[in-house]
Amino acid sequence: MPRNAIIFHGTGANPDVVWLPWLGRRLTERGYAVQIPHYPDINVEPIATFLPKVLANHRFDEHTVLVGHSGGAALLLALLEHIDVTVPQAILVAGYCTRPNTSDEPVLQEQYDWAAIKAHVRDLYFVNSRVDPYGCDEQQGRAMFERLGGTQIVRDDGHFGDYDQPYDTFELLDKLID
Repeated sequence: MPRNAIIFHGTGANPDVVWLPWLGRRLTERGYAVQIPHYPDINVEPIATFLPKVLANHRFDEHTVLVGHSGGAALLLALLEHIDVTVPQAILVAGYCTRPNTSDEPVLQEQYDWAAIKAHVRDLYFVNSRVDPYGCDEQQGRAMFERLGGTQIVRDDGHFGDYDQPYDTFELLDKLID
């Protein structure tokens, strides 16, 4: 069966930033059908109206790997709660499940069905940094890990890419994805 990967950018970003294009190329070379959609309204439009659009735009099945960065990682929580299949892997890079700072976070749900999220993914990875400038740090990763299990990876690596943090490749992600 063909393997699929969907890579979600973060708040205010696009498919051409940081390591997203690099990871897309690496996965394509490995035989994945890769989507890196552009969602300018991620973390702008409330999740209640945004999520149905994302769900309608993609097919999720037992061969779909999900990767999200920052706001895109927070989006994965809602996606995993609401899909009706179990995906093999989800990787949340600089992810969070509660407000990481004083900014509004419309990508977050008020509450999560953690059991549903856990039931819809086989292998779950949380990659966070101790020194994230937006508060998407290892405590956020730990909060998700404690509710969902999986694997938490903690580094001292900022936001894993940002307007002022070049991050063109991300070898760890290439290694984590089956």
